Amino acid sequence: MAKQIILGVTASIAIYKACDLIGRLKDQNIATTVVMTREAEELIRPIVFQSLSGNKVYRGLFDLPEAWEIEHVALAEKADLILIAPATANIIAKIASGICDDLLTCIVAATKAPVLIAPAMNENMYQNKITQDNIRKLKSLGFKFIEPRKGRLACGKAGVGCLAEVEEIVRQVKNNF
Repeated sequence: MAKQIILGVTASIAIYKACDLIGRLKDQNIATTVVMTREAEELIRPIVFQSLSGNKVYRGLFDLPEAWEIEHVALAEKADLILIAPATANIIAKIASGICDDLLTCIVAATKAPVLIAPAMNENMYQNKITQDNIRKLKSLGFKFIEPRKGRLACGKAGVGCLAEVEEIVRQVKNNF
């Protein structure tokens, strides 16, 4: 039986790599259900992820469910792993602070599954003391991180903050099973 992961997708320019990630996970017999933040929808349409994953894409905390269920709890319970890739400084801060103001943060709060976070952001944002404190806090609570790599950032400069390579993310996902 295929492993089930929730792929949390946030509003980083690296969002396009999540498309490749879904296909690579499928190749490894890992089923992916995408949960997008509203901000992520400004960069890519949910239909893209639905077509690639073959599963419904979940978006809003208050969207009407197709069947009666508390969606964030049901999704949290069905996941063998939650992967957030790309993860913005904003989502990392919200999770570290226990803020549950969207579907993805509610799922993270409700899950007992491992949570794997792959940051992608500008180098200054990634190296910001608050962001680093949030990452340290989450690591101390058992969250795992796939470190960003150095490369060309959306601002045009080179620096640390690029989403890890898709192959590395897949390897880390498999290591968590």
